[in-house]
Amino acid sequence: MVTPERIMAWAIPGFFVLIGIELAVARWRGRDVYYSNDAINSLGLGVMSQIVGVFTKLFAIGIYGWCATHLALWTLPADSVWVWMSGLLLYDLLYYWLHRLGHEVNVLWAAHVVHHQSESYNFTTALRQTGSGFLLSWLFYLPMALLGYPAELFAVVALIDLLYQFWAHTELIDRLGWFDRVFCSPSNHRAHHAVNDRYLDHNYGGILIIWDRLFGTFVEENDEDPPIYGTRAPLQSWNPLWANAEVYWAACKDSWHARNWLDKLRVWIKPPGWRPADVAARFPKEPFDITHARYNPPMSWALKLYSLTQCGLLLLISVNFLGTAPKLELTQAAPYAIYLVYSVWTIGILMEGHRIGLWLDLLRTAGTSVGVLWAGRWYGVAQLDTRIATAIVAVFGISAVAALFVAGYERRRPGAAQAAMG
Repeated sequence: MVTPERIMAWAIPGFFVLIGIELAVARWRGRDVYYSNDAINSLGLGVMSQIVGVFTKLFAIGIYGWCATHLALWTLPADSVWVWMSGLLLYDLLYYWLHRLGHEVNVLWAAHVVHHQSESYNFTTALRQTGSGFLLSWLFYLPMALLGYPAELFAVVALIDLLYQFWAHTELIDRLGWFDRVFCSPSNHRAHHAVNDRYLDHNYGGILIIWDRLFGTFVEENDEDPPIYGTRAPLQSWNPLWANAEVYWAACKDSWHARNWLDKLRVWIKPPGWRPADVAARFPKEPFDITHARYNPPMSWALKLYSLTQCGLLLLISVNFLGTAPKLELTQAAPYAIYLVYSVWTIGILMEGHRIGLWLDLLRTAGTSVGVLWAGRWYGVAQLDTRIATAIVAVFGISAVAALFVAGYERRRPGAAQAAMG
């Protein structure tokens, strides 16, 4: 049987090939669809989501498997084509409702918001995923377990549904005629990601858009009102930890400040943006302005090149983590995960223009080089091959020197960018 791990092993290289093609086509057409800081942030959030998934996969699959074993009305055969086809169709319907309520219930939006924070729309946006969705999303798929769909089948169709949606995150594919009327397409999904009044809270389908047509949530993209991307409470940060926490924190504050006990609960179950009247009066927020400038702190060529290089190294290390973590003891996998999360965090901080970000990243790069040189080990590897150890020491040693160069270059830069790094 094809496993989710094997599917992902095939898919990940394909993602980056398609990102490269999209970038090349956009340049050829003279389109600005990529901003390096935004793309790095989206990729970093994707890395964090995958890291969390390593530790939480058994949570969701375990609950599903227990229900399928003990509560199912019957057990469906995993070798039947109609079981697979109906399972994928049912999963997509349940996904529609999870996705829709993820926009209509604040506690679910708190997890899903991560995917919508980017003010760009490209293939890296597809990889921008939440780290907390596992907490409640499993509830929506219990009907599949109760109907007897095997856990292995559920895991695979869930991944197929997710992977399908990757290609819909692009501005470079125009309308597709009849296809747009049946399936989730780039045109349909661009409307979903838009914050324009016309498009807000529409087009929730994963593979099929017919669910939106059936349940009254479909909207067609309109050339006279081009989609503007992001959220109505712009993140204004490249910090991946804050990206995952911002809505939870805002809801906690509003719940704490609410004087009515029912309002303390309503904050979590009302639509995003709802606030108790007394809280809104005492702690007003600026109204959303769709014409606001996109978040894009200035980056020198040196800082941009350094950030892109470190992002590339981080992605390679993340692939190693995803391949080895399931085989590691928790005492080995957890420090490896912390190392990666710290790496994603420091890259985000330095792209925001905070000088401390470069020093935090210098600590990471120099620490990695010295640590491997001293111990000759990597997470889960008792003894590294001498050539591999030498390569790691050299790459991260050079990165540490580069961080020092960038720090010096930023100090010498005149004008606003220098002030931003202060």
